[in-house]
Amino acid sequence: MKLDLVHDIQRVYRKTVDAMSRPGLIVNIKDQAEKVDLEVGCFKSTVLLAMMLLDTETTFKVVSEREAEIAKFINHLTYAKGAETQSAGFILVLHDAKPLSLEETLKTACPGDLVDPHQSATIIVEADNLGYDGDLLLTGPGIDGERWIKVQTAGSWVDIRAEKNSEYPLGIDLIFTDANDNVLCIPRTTQITKRVVG
Repeated sequence: MKLDLVHDIQRVYRKTVDAMSRPGLIVNIKDQAEKVDLEVGCFKSTVLLAMMLLDTETTFKVVSEREAEIAKFINHLTYAKGAETQSAGFILVLHDAKPLSLEETLKTACPGDLVDPHQSATIIVEADNLGYDGDLLLTGPGIDGERWIKVQTAGSWVDIRAEKNSEYPLGIDLIFTDANDNVLCIPRTTQITKRVVG
């Protein structure tokens, strides 16, 4: 069955909004991702998020070993304009990116400004695996008490994210995807604490 650009993208949108409003909730978009019949070099769930979020009014940056090829594909698919990390509205850090790419992206991504905090970047990160009962404790708006999650990615990004989001309402929002078509959102309002072992 082919991807329905209205109804399937709408379902992805609803699930993503649910995940963003309840940080740490893992939603699955496999039913829609299986309909994506394009081999691009990134997860099909990432392609769906790009189709949902990007258009002619948005800018994006791809961080990948195959950056030029994938950026060209996304431009043709969405008509969004490519930009540098510092000014891109959406940044896609793909699973084949170099080990420190996520940290570097977090440091240079635009956090917005006091007049327009909503003009900040949203970073979409392809993780090795997403799950519950991990070593990251989430608290904040949309979370009933606390939620433990597992986000397997290269590098150590939690402290850099905390520093980037220290001057609320400035900050960046994160959306994680994995190869199982799971989606997990961590907005700038969410506090992350790492589990201390020992």
